[in-house]
Amino acid sequence: MAYLSVDALSLSVTVRTNAIDAPVFGVDIQSGDIRGDAPAYALVVLSDGEIERDVVSFRKLCRLIDDENPALVATDNAYELAADKNELVGFLRSLPSATKLVQVTGDERPEPLSRVASRHGVPYEKKPMAEAEAAARLATANVGCEVSAFTDTTTVKVARGRSTGGGGGWSQDRFTRRIHGNVKKVAREVESKLDGANLDYEQDVTEKYGGYSNAIFTVEATPDELPVSTHRAGDTRIEIEREQRDGISYEPLVKRRDRVIVGIDPGTTTAAAVVSLDGRVLARFSSRTADTAAVTEWLIEQGRPLIVAADVTPIPQTVEEFRRSFEATAWTPESDLPVDEKLHRTRDHEYDNDHERDAMAAALYAYDDREDQFDRISDKTPPQFDREEVIAHVVANESSVEAALAELSDEDDGDDEESTHEPRELTTEEQRIKDLEAQVDRLQSHTEDLQAELADREDTIETYEEELSEAKREERREARERRAVSRLKRETDRLERERDEAQERADELEAKLDRLKELWKLDHSDAAVTGDRNLVSVKIVEQFTNRALDDAEDEVGLTRGDIIYFRDASGAGRSTAERVAEIDPRVVIRGGGLSDAADDVLFEAGIPVGSAGDVSIQEIDELAVVDDSEIEAVIDDWEERAETREREQKASMVDELISEHRADTKSGGT
Repeated sequence: MAYLSVDALSLSVTVRTNAIDAPVFGVDIQSGDIRGDAPAYALVVLSDGEIERDVVSFRKLCRLIDDENPALVATDNAYELAADKNELVGFLRSLPSATKLVQVTGDERPEPLSRVASRHGVPYEKKPMAEAEAAARLATANVGCEVSAFTDTTTVKVARGRSTGGGGGWSQDRFTRRIHGNVKKVAREVESKLDGANLDYEQDVTEKYGGYSNAIFTVEATPDELPVSTHRAGDTRIEIEREQRDGISYEPLVKRRDRVIVGIDPGTTTAAAVVSLDGRVLARFSSRTADTAAVTEWLIEQGRPLIVAADVTPIPQTVEEFRRSFEATAWTPESDLPVDEKLHRTRDHEYDNDHERDAMAAALYAYDDREDQFDRISDKTPPQFDREEVIAHVVANESSVEAALAELSDEDDGDDEESTHEPRELTTEEQRIKDLEAQVDRLQSHTEDLQAELADREDTIETYEEELSEAKREERREARERRAVSRLKRETDRLERERDEAQERADELEAKLDRLKELWKLDHSDAAVTGDRNLVSVKIVEQFTNRALDDAEDEVGLTRGDIIYFRDASGAGRSTAERVAEIDPRVVIRGGGLSDAADDVLFEAGIPVGSAGDVSIQEIDELAVVDDSEIEAVIDDWEERAETREREQKASMVDELISEHRADTKSGGT
């Protein structure tokens, strides 16, 4: 049996990344429950482009795995194959050494299978058989995580295959010596094969009479990387057991080394964020204790930095050191990014602290700045070229797409020329490598992988565009709601103000009504306030002005037959007197002097005017009363004065007429 060296094994692993020679099983529980009795499984087998479907029991599934030795057993949840952790460890131990259990939905916190299938362009239906097929196809495309309970350290034990007990004597000694000698011989063969495979190991030998009773090799490799297998024959046996982990691990099937954009926020806490060339946030990191080497190691695990970005300008020295170490292109904003802009740009992503937010914002803004350029490069890149490599050449060399394509083509041609050396006799390992390379060429899987990846990214872009459109619609809806709420609030405030004003007006009118009722009672009451005095109401006006009259009209109302008392009548003019004359009060009581113009108007209107000093006005709160006899006396006094005034006016008119007649006579005689 021929065994592969480490380099050959590595190549076979690389080949398997693109094309899987062994079958791939997709499994989903059809009915029942692994924790109950007799669960049934939907099984889909992908092999050489053909597909088989069946419904099997758990026991038959395990038997088929042993018989077929599939490369991958894929499921959307590993715990559909085991009731708990211990059973899962047992199931993993029972798998053939080259078979991997793959959970296509991720690690301990899996995504829905529908989402993963949609992201990678795999058909999906919510039926057990369809889910099993989706899991198989996703695993074939290296999607998901390998579920493992073991480390990469394996123990190879060479021991006796039979007991040395039996009859005594010379034959017994020879029998024991032969067994121990055979154990030693097989141990040395194993040691030689491990050395030939360039594997690191530690050896622990127990020497016994005639050779070894056992030899234990602790090898830094997985069972499928070992050049030996479990064996039992005659005097010896070989046992292989992997070192078990403390728990269950989930390791991605393929650790890609994609081109990425890195944002770094240096300081007491160093933070970094990684964004893909299609704008997806892939990872974030922050630590108060990690040094530059630790951060660099973490970044190397995430991909190949194409652009190193900072959120401030100029670029900090620490960030510049990272940039130089990766020979990446630097990106800084025109001015320091404000906090509100960083919050807005990272609003759809999670982060643990402000440092991770700043690093993420730097990477995302760098992507935004280059997005159009990346799209133009992608549009111009032929299918046979790696889009990310073309972008890397254009960005790093600041060249055109055509120049980058020509350079990449030259590199490919150079490889072809190097492979046309004069042939020589190949070793067994080199021949095996050559066969594997020929197999890779025949499969021509690289193009299919690129097309699948392109379709996946287009689906991702379409999904993001739909999410963006939905987010915009939601934002517009919320904006409309906010505007409606603001409008309703303003309307509510306006109505509340109008209500308060109306209430105040109602209170004022109610008070006015009460006063008017009191005045009406006074005007229509025959009862005496004190003794035999007959009292009538008086309406008080502060000044003999239009404004004071307006106030009185609003407060108590002025109507015909009222007794109006002007506290200060000195401001009266002709227009205000005419307004009072139109009201036609019973009498006007004045405080202070009254202008001649106003007095003439009131006299001509026949409205009596008296002095406040001639009457005894009594004010009760906002109401006032006066003895009616005093008013009558004022009216009588005014009428007497009016008669005298009329006689005087008539005499004056007669004298004036006589004077005018005499003047006319003299002028005629002359």
